[in-house]
Amino acid sequence: QVQLVESGGGLVQAGDSLRLSCAASGPIFSRTTMGWFRQAPGKEREFVAYIRWSGASTYYAYSVKGRFTISRDNSKNTMDLQMDSLKPGDTAVYYCAADPLGRLGVRSRDYQQWGQGTQVTVSL
Repeated sequence: QVQLVESGGGLVQAGDSLRLSCAASGPIFSRTTMGWFRQAPGKEREFVAYIRWSGASTYYAYSVKGRFTISRDNSKNTMDLQMDSLKPGDTAVYYCAADPLGRLGVRSRDYQQWGQGTQVTVSL
C-alpha cells in the first residue's frame, strides 16, 4: 500500500508562487494515477489535477488550468504541484492521493490512498 506525505504549504500573497510536493513510499505502478485535491473551510473536497505515474496523462481543473503544473519524478518517488499566480480563492488544505487502478478520475472516491494534507493560504 502506498503511503503519501505532502509538504511545501505556507502563507503567500496573491500573485506569488508555491510548490507542493508529495513523497510516496511503497509500490507505485506505471498505471497509478496520482492526484491533487483541495478542501477549503466549509466546502467539499475538490479535484485540482492528476498525472499518471508513467507521465503519459495529465489533467487540470478549469479553475487552475494555466496556473498550476503537475509533475512527477520517478527516481525520487515524488509528485509536485507548481502553483503560480495564486489567488485568495486557492486557499485550502491540499491533499495528494493515489489510485493504483489508474482510472484517471476526478472524484475523491476514485482514489484509495491519501496524504494528511498541507495548508496553503493566499492573502490579498
